[in-house]
This record gives sequence, C-alpha cells and structure tokens, in this order.
Amino acid sequence: MMRRREFITMLGGTAAWPLAARAQQVERMRTIGVLTPFAANDAEGQARLTAFAQGLQHSGWIVGQNIRIEYRWGDGRADTMRKYAAELVALAPDVILATTAPPTAALQRATRTIPVVFAMIVDPVGAGIVASLSRPGGNITGFMQFEFSVAGKWLELLKEIAPSVTRAAIVRDPTIATGIGQFAVLQAMAPPLGIEVIPVNARDAGEIEHGITAFARSPNGGLVVTGGQATVHRELIAKRAAQHRLPAVYPYRFYVDEGGLVSYGPDLPGLFRQAATYVDRILKGEKPADLPVQAPVKYQLVLNLKAAKEIALEVPQSVLVRADEVIE
Repeated sequence: MMRRREFITMLGGTAAWPLAARAQQVERMRTIGVLTPFAANDAEGQARLTAFAQGLQHSGWIVGQNIRIEYRWGDGRADTMRKYAAELVALAPDVILATTAPPTAALQRATRTIPVVFAMIVDPVGAGIVASLSRPGGNITGFMQFEFSVAGKWLELLKEIAPSVTRAAIVRDPTIATGIGQFAVLQAMAPPLGIEVIPVNARDAGEIEHGITAFARSPNGGLVVTGGQATVHRELIAKRAAQHRLPAVYPYRFYVDEGGLVSYGPDLPGLFRQAATYVDRILKGEKPADLPVQAPVKYQLVLNLKAAKEIALEVPQSVLVRADEVIE
C-alpha cells in the first residue's frame, strides 16, 4: 500500500504540474515599434502596414496576444522623424520596423542597440545604413526597393511609350544619396535614347509645382519620377503631369492608382511581408548584423489606359502585352 506521506507528495506534484505548464504556455508580450513618414490616414501607408501585420500573423505573432505594436506616423518632415524615433527608442521595444530611408536614418541616430528592420531603401550601403549587403553589421538590416539600374528601365519605358519625347524631367530628392544616384543612372542612359534629362527637385510641394510647370513650357517633354520622398506628393505630381499632358513613368503602382500613366517597380506589400519575416527571426533570437539585406525578386508593370486617353497617347502593343495589370 502507498504510504500517506508518499500520497501527499504525489498529489502536491500533480496539483503543481498544471500551474507550471500554464506558466510555460503564457508567452511574454513582445513590443514592435513602427516608424513611417506617411500620415495615419494615408491609404498607401495603411496598405503597407496591413501587409506587414499579415506577415507577422503568418509567423504566429498576433496583436493583443503575444505582440503589441507602437505606431508613429509622420508628415514627410525630417524633424518629425527624429522626434518620433526618439519616442520609440524610449519605449525600448524588442524591434522596430522603419518603412523607408528617412525613418531608418532617424532611428540610426537614435539607437545603436535596438534591432531595426527597414522595408524599402534603394541604396542602404551608399546611405551609410549598413556596412555591406551580405553582412550589414550593427543593429540594422532589411530590404531594398530596387537597384539603381532600374532607373534606366524607367527612361527606356518612357521612350517606348512616347517615342516623340526628347526631354525628360526627372523628379528627385537632391538631399539624399538615392536621389543623386538614380539621377546619375538616368543621365548615363539618356544620350543613346536621344533624351535630355532635366532635374526637378522634390524637397517640398512648392518646388515640385514650380519645376514641373516650368519644364512643361517647352514641347516634346516627358516625366520620370524616382524613388524617395516624392511619394508624399504623389497626388500632386500625377495631377500636374496630366494637366500639362506629360507622359510619365513612376516607380510605384500607387502613382497609377492616383491617375498616373505607367509604373514599373517592386511589389511593395510583398516587401513589407518580407520585412515581417526578419522581425520574426529577430524576435526569435537572430541578430540584424547576421541577416543580409535582400533585393526584391518581383517587379510589376502597371498601365492606366484612362490616363493615356486623357493625354491623347496611344499605348504601343509592346507595352500592353508586357503589363502585369491594365487599368481601364
């Protein structure tokens, strides 16, 4: 027969076991910071972060269950990014998602210890964000929007879709490395195509408005918009291009959604879902320094036939058959 003391010992252990098991099953709530230059009511910004949340959920991270997310939305201004970067760092999250280059740069100045994953930067090495693509070093890693060579594709596409173009306004931000680098590629590509490229700076709405209006006074013009901070003025750019009947090529499809003519660029929601995989790996113990910066594997050509009709442009069949999506 079992002795009374042995029975009590066994019973105590049995009673304690469910408590221990439940304690092991309760996961520690992790905190993810998000810093974006878009305003909270910006549909494109919301779409990107929805894709990010979907990526997290796919890896088993559920808001309110095992993660909480601290968002800081911006207005496209550098001082706002610096302010919100400091706020997020003060919260000491487990990892921070920086959507683009300006918030990443602000976070780089604010912390050298909290892991940061960027979702879309054109040239993170040139911008001084990472040491190299294969071995980022430090506390930051992430995903590239595209390589500089893609800028040449934009100019080729402009010439193909509008052969009469001999002048191209290049909308770019001259204060960042990506704006300078993309313009350099376009300058190199222009002579063989018989196109003169003219920079239009995009530091603010007034500069964009003045630059496009002045450029449009001469004939045979077209427009190429590069990646960067011009995205916060996308509606203005698309409207002015249509107003001045300028065939225009854009780096992202959301310009086409705003009425732009054609875009060629990466699948942006896909980049944010990929960024979620790096956040997952960091939350599980990996270091940003060991996660290589990755380039996109998928590019999309999106065409707006309504916009073509409004500027009396007949889109060549060669472009139509290559388009991944045609908006009519």
